[in-house]
Amino acid sequence: MSVLKTLNGNQTIAEAVRQIDPDVVAAYPITPSTAIVETIAKFKAEGLISGEFVCPESEHSAMSVCIGAASAGGRVTTATASQGLALMWEMLYIAAGLRLPIVAGIANRALSAPINIHGDHSDTMGARDTGWIQIYSENCQEAYDNFIQAFRIGENLDVRTPVLVGLDGFIISHSMEVIQVEDDDKIKEFVGEYQQVYPLLDTSRKFTVGPIDFTDYYFEHKRNQMEGIENAPEVIQQVGKEFGEKFGRTYGFFEEYRMEDAETCIVVMSSAAGTCKDAIDEMRSEGKKIGLLKPRIVRPFPEKEIADALKGMKAVAVLDRSACPGAFGAPLFTEIRNALY
Repeated sequence: MSVLKTLNGNQTIAEAVRQIDPDVVAAYPITPSTAIVETIAKFKAEGLISGEFVCPESEHSAMSVCIGAASAGGRVTTATASQGLALMWEMLYIAAGLRLPIVAGIANRALSAPINIHGDHSDTMGARDTGWIQIYSENCQEAYDNFIQAFRIGENLDVRTPVLVGLDGFIISHSMEVIQVEDDDKIKEFVGEYQQVYPLLDTSRKFTVGPIDFTDYYFEHKRNQMEGIENAPEVIQQVGKEFGEKFGRTYGFFEEYRMEDAETCIVVMSSAAGTCKDAIDEMRSEGKKIGLLKPRIVRPFPEKEIADALKGMKAVAVLDRSACPGAFGAPLFTEIRNALY
């Protein structure tokens, strides 16, 4: 049966990993995601996880191990943040290009310089064109729920694409909340058995992983990769609906708060949305018709659905948590503007 536990965001990710018990976890600790790796290591030492736990010498190596394990036919996960995600950079593209459904928990943190261990979205926003599906969480409960759903989404045979789940550094990663942890068996049932696709360890057939492609075949393989992420929206909606039917918390592309009669709207992601809801309640008490749209999925970006949700607004304020130096607007603003125009 489900139980209520007081956990921080990092512990919720580790709890989901314990329940899913992937074949391989490969990770290198970095603030503020370190406790994810520490807690998983503790679960492994206590015999609560049967999969392999690999401690490589860097985040680049961690993602390399994930790619090797996923290519071999395993269910694989990792966790990192900030400079750690940046050190994985070239491997993120390889994981996506090989259509490997690796799931990564990212405790969003600012990129240096100057050194800043606190939360913004410059790490994952910088990775928004690597080919990974991106899901963002407002609180610890959403981080837990999103991480579980990520396996179902990424491993769908029409998608077969890696997924990252963002949770704001310290604000969520280190904040304690009472969350509903579902029954282990029900989580395993929901996630299901892993279906291997062309595993390297299958010696009964001949095929190549990671070949060199020239112009003609490179184009075909990249088109194939893009079809995977373009197939994801329907799967994301279906998995979010099934999760709601099974556990009582339904998810879609975004959340709308007090939008029924809103004339103006604030668009903001992740933990800031919780504060924004309180601010909207205050402004509503003053007679201002204002609502909130909280994007959950940034890749693939649900432009049609967001444009439809915002089409009646007199004004829209987009609050970003990262910048694009030299660009006409920050990442979320640019996506929302493009959707509207």
